[in-house]
Amino acid sequence: MVAHGGPGSPDDQHRRVAARPGDTGQGPRERVLRDGAGTLSTAELIAVVLGSGTRGRPAAEIAARLLRSFGSLEALGHAGGAEIAAAAGMGPARTAALRAALELGARWARAPLARGTRVTSPEQVAAHFGPRLRRLRQEVFVVLLLDARHRVIGQAEVHRGSLDSSLVHPREVFAPALRESAAAIVLLHNHPSGDPTPSREDRDVTRRLAQAGDILGIRVLDHLVIASDAHRSFARSGWLEGCGTPVGVPHPGTQGPTGGRR
Repeated sequence: MVAHGGPGSPDDQHRRVAARPGDTGQGPRERVLRDGAGTLSTAELIAVVLGSGTRGRPAAEIAARLLRSFGSLEALGHAGGAEIAAAAGMGPARTAALRAALELGARWARAPLARGTRVTSPEQVAAHFGPRLRRLRQEVFVVLLLDARHRVIGQAEVHRGSLDSSLVHPREVFAPALRESAAAIVLLHNHPSGDPTPSREDRDVTRRLAQAGDILGIRVLDHLVIASDAHRSFARSGWLEGCGTPVGVPHPGTQGPTGGRR
């Protein structure tokens, strides 16, 4: 049995799409151009991607039923091509268009922060990396490289798999930071379980890396744990115990215009 949801649920989006199919000038495509894509529901955006429907079944109805069938956009993104193509009204052409659109969204989420962007808070970092990391089914460890003024100079994925102090070695974590002459780093990894609460291993790894960073002169500003709908910041929670300067606050030892990377 499919549960009926409130505003924003697949059922609600089905009602929103189904209420408009005959409205002149009020279709999803027209509203994207007039009001912007952000004003459309997920089902309406899918309808725009599908383009046209089938005989007796408009694209809006196919999109709404597809979203109801899979339950969420995330579940739809994880579905295989054959599974999507088997849904009523889809077929190979619409399935290909939808999967291409989903991949474009995924690639946009994976795009690195622009070089020179100043990082000012854990929330900023989580907002950028969350869409990429929270959908993964295995743990991925990422290092964000910053200069002395906390401007982005690069990022690197250094580990895939369970977080373990014997596997996440300071050598792999700090190698890209040393290559790029980074003054500080932010650590990130995801919890596929959906719970952002750091494990004992998470804390052990963070402590070890923060100590290594102190020796190398590369500050560990934060470690963010990304989960399905939330994140946890070690710096915000006070778990770095003074090992890192909070994100967005240059270290007192920051050099001025005449020396050091700024």
